[in-house]
Amino acid sequence: MKLAAIDIGSNAVRCQISSVLNQNGRVFFKRVEYVRYAIRFGEDVFSSGYISDPKVEKFVKLLHAFQLLLDVHDVDYHMICATSAMRNAFNAQEIIDRVQQQLGMEIQVIDGESEAELINKVIYNFLDEQRNYLHIDVGGGSTEFNIYVNRQKVASQSFEQGSIRHMQGRDSEELWNRMKVWIEENAKKYHLSRAVGTGGNINKIFEIAGKTAGKPIFRKQIEEVASYIASLTMEQRITDLLLNPDRADVIVPASEIYLSAMKWAKLESMIVPAVGLKDGMLHALYERYHPERFVISSIS
Repeated sequence: MKLAAIDIGSNAVRCQISSVLNQNGRVFFKRVEYVRYAIRFGEDVFSSGYISDPKVEKFVKLLHAFQLLLDVHDVDYHMICATSAMRNAFNAQEIIDRVQQQLGMEIQVIDGESEAELINKVIYNFLDEQRNYLHIDVGGGSTEFNIYVNRQKVASQSFEQGSIRHMQGRDSEELWNRMKVWIEENAKKYHLSRAVGTGGNINKIFEIAGKTAGKPIFRKQIEEVASYIASLTMEQRITDLLLNPDRADVIVPASEIYLSAMKWAKLESMIVPAVGLKDGMLHALYERYHPERFVISSIS
């Protein structure tokens, strides 16, 4: 069986195709194709409220390309989800209708709670029962916080705050205060001991820090990497650190959100499992369409 997830974010659109492997009742997802395109819907939406016509044209072409890719790979089932930028775009329904009419592809615009639930499907595999965690997922347009106790989610909250919004100055002191209060109250209530970070920016910070997969990164190390990146010009970030242009400008604003959340929760370390919404979507697809129930061991 092959499954595909198309994640339409505020910064980029991602398409992942994975094969489902069953080894003695344990299910593994093996990635066979991954394409990421920086559409940057958030640049338009968070400033004007609309996705511009040129970007709509590119987007339709991109989904058509993905449709052909799914066909070539003989994908059995797929899911398309859009997050913060589409949630806020005044012309979102018009775009969704056009994609449906031209391509026959259905886009689901999901709220922050649904986004967090999908990510939750894969996060728990990386958690230690002996620790209570604050999960921080920073996107281009929104940030989701989840609290895990004994590998079970006990609280969650989504805020319309993300790397692009923060970079554009579209956030507010009132929003930062609400985030701070929510985290401080839950950190005290659940005695949190470690953070979990997901999102492309924290993955890149983890990589630049030279950390080993499965090992935690410490808050001080995140601060050092973020400070180093901030000291570089955009050109240096692209040429010296090999960052994509759409990553080079948002990585520092994103780091400020991760670091603020860790500081408010008084957490000194973070695990970075390198999974996200697309992985949760694959998990949800498997649960929806597979007639049998097996233990899902990993997604890669």
